Amino acid sequence: MSGDMTYILAGWGVTLATLGVFALSLAVRGRRLSRMVPAERRRWTS
Repeated sequence: MSGDMTYILAGWGVTLATLGVFALSLAVRGRRLSRMVPAERRRWTS
């Protein structure tokens, strides 16, 4: 594998890992916040 391809794959790897961590943290935060909403105000469950 050439040197250029290594940098390209490393860049893609870092980018995808960063987006994955962000998506996971966003889902965890959303679930945590949704527990704080009273049952009668949860419009997404009706």
